[in-house]
Amino acid sequence: MSDAREILRVALPVPLPRTFDYLMPQNGTKPLPGARVEVPFGRARRIGIMLDAAEHSDWPREQLKPVLRVLDETPLFTPELLSSLLRAADYWCGAAGEVLFGALPSRLREDKPFPRDEDEAWSLTIAGRSALDARSRCGSSLALLAALAETPLRADELDALLPEWRTAARRVRDAGLIETIVLSVRNEWHSKPRSQSLTEAQRKVLDQILALGEGFRPVLLEGVTGSGKTEIYLELIERALRAEKQSLVLVPEIGLIPQMLRRLRARFDAPVAVLHSNLADGDRSRAWLAALRGEAAIVLGTRSAAFAPLPEVGLIVIDEEHDTSYKQQEGSFRYHARDFALMRAQALDIPIVLGSATPSLETLANVQAGRYMHACLRARVHARTASPVHVLDLRGLKLHHGLSPALLAALDDCIARGEQALVFKNRRGYAPVLLCHACGWHARCPRCERPLTVHRGRARLLCHHCGYAQPWPRQCPDCGTQALAPQGHGTERLEEALQARYPAIPVLRVDRESTRRRDAFETLLDKLAEGKPAILVGTQMLAKGHDLPNLTTVAIVGVDEGLHSVDFRAGEKLAQLIVQVAGRAGRADKPGQVWLQTHEPQHPLLTTLLQGGYPAAATELLDERRASELPPFSHLALLRADAKDRAALDAFMDAAKAAMQNVLATSPVLEIQLNGPLPAPMPLRAGRHRAQLWVESNLRPPLRHVLSTWLRRLHELPQTRGLRWSIDVDPVDVY
Repeated sequence: MSDAREILRVALPVPLPRTFDYLMPQNGTKPLPGARVEVPFGRARRIGIMLDAAEHSDWPREQLKPVLRVLDETPLFTPELLSSLLRAADYWCGAAGEVLFGALPSRLREDKPFPRDEDEAWSLTIAGRSALDARSRCGSSLALLAALAETPLRADELDALLPEWRTAARRVRDAGLIETIVLSVRNEWHSKPRSQSLTEAQRKVLDQILALGEGFRPVLLEGVTGSGKTEIYLELIERALRAEKQSLVLVPEIGLIPQMLRRLRARFDAPVAVLHSNLADGDRSRAWLAALRGEAAIVLGTRSAAFAPLPEVGLIVIDEEHDTSYKQQEGSFRYHARDFALMRAQALDIPIVLGSATPSLETLANVQAGRYMHACLRARVHARTASPVHVLDLRGLKLHHGLSPALLAALDDCIARGEQALVFKNRRGYAPVLLCHACGWHARCPRCERPLTVHRGRARLLCHHCGYAQPWPRQCPDCGTQALAPQGHGTERLEEALQARYPAIPVLRVDRESTRRRDAFETLLDKLAEGKPAILVGTQMLAKGHDLPNLTTVAIVGVDEGLHSVDFRAGEKLAQLIVQVAGRAGRADKPGQVWLQTHEPQHPLLTTLLQGGYPAAATELLDERRASELPPFSHLALLRADAKDRAALDAFMDAAKAAMQNVLATSPVLEIQLNGPLPAPMPLRAGRHRAQLWVESNLRPPLRHVLSTWLRRLHELPQTRGLRWSIDVDPVDVY
């Protein structure tokens, strides 16, 4: 007698673009789509995600095995999220099982008990409130007590606000100053009284957005830095809360979460679930489940928070939508969180707001095509004018550690006024090259063949591409002399020079080296929040969204590196960076000023940017892209591969190109262009040879069609052990 049980399609976390067929469990319990199931897989057992039922299988029914167990009565994926993730897997060429499991917190990928349903939080005791009033504690202990002054906070919220709170919590808990309590689930979400009303410009923009009504309506909210875009977000979130709808808010960096979380907590009496990669897995799982149950009124997070289940969502906000941090740059599933959020908003039929002072050219092209509505805030709030930009021509000048006399005079004046300055240099380390003055030898990474960066504080030479490190040599390996000299300037060298010039004030360096500890970045910003004179030296970590009231002077040094690049997006990225960094100056009552050093003051991009602002620069860049048929006026996919054996890499890339040519031969009407295989811009990295193959089309549907077929054929190609490859759809970097 044949087995009449229903066939179930299951996604497993394996790197294959396919699903697997199983029979219904022996006990007849049918899992719902989006639920986890345990299935036999080879000689082992694996956890999979039930997708749907099928009438037929490509395998004989007698070879199909039954599902062993159904792990979830209530699916972990809502129907919309499951559908959107499968659509994303298809679009960005990911394996369905890997995409689904990558969306889950680690704890939920396994057959482990869920974190406790109780919403546990930390609260001040009576003794703790007395200690806070008396200021009997200091440092991190006082900061923790102050954070709990208004309302109890969960661990994930404290992780976002005070990354090192756990150490302080043990001390003050043992002293009886704080305790854990169980929060009751709040069914009602409320707004708190506003601290300030909207300006006329903000009110006009809000009315413009609300006039679009309900449903899927992408809006670009373009506003100069300091124009009050966040207040618009908060107003829209408030309206969603009134309708008992959830809101999803994405920011590009973990460092921006504390500031946004404080704004949300100050404005709303409603649960906020925080999701990002630095959370403890239990806290991340609790936040996911709170979103799934509809208990989290607001979900706040970075790129991966776009995967949160949102059964009652009414609004999505993408802050700093232009930021390339929203693009996953590693692994086999290289999605873009902004674009995935747009997919979800369309599937959910809800509004989505993309905010930026420097919108991406893709977003601006969608505005021009009429697909997005455009709302603008052209001025800073409270009539604060934009900071003037002074261009300093470096040609022929004698520089002091890369700083011109006029810039040093501006820093002197800033400190004399009791204000703060930011010196921006997008190059960490002490110097980018260690050179022998006698014979010309310079230190190179043996695994990448690129110069090693000098890190003086650690007395090491580091490769910023692969992590290779070696001690700083005291004599030249080639000629034996001691004529080794660091060439160029990084943030560490600028910090040293400025500390020598301003010994009486803090000179704080903010880059990946100085902020390796979890709480280091927040500690540095807390020092600046005191408002005392100080100088910040930092990389692009400082370009995003931070609001420092006493920061009035911004110096941008080393922009010339961005004016000449093989990356067709380099001009866009440089213009965005200059505008974002300049926007840190003069955000409060004090006027600001910006100083820009360059050897090319007449460069067309700089001239356009300084005379017409970012809108003028973006218009010119869009015209150049249109004329060159580059994105956003064409669509790209990039096959990247790397291997230790160059011959194996070349063989795979040639076979991959032949496979694509075979695909195109069956569809001759498709206008697809191939470019390559070519060496990557960095052809050797970490001892592995790297190559690329570009696939381009003027239309997106033909590109998606051929990529889907090509992906299956790539998996069928013979591949040597150790060879790695991935397809990057809509790449934002061509490294």
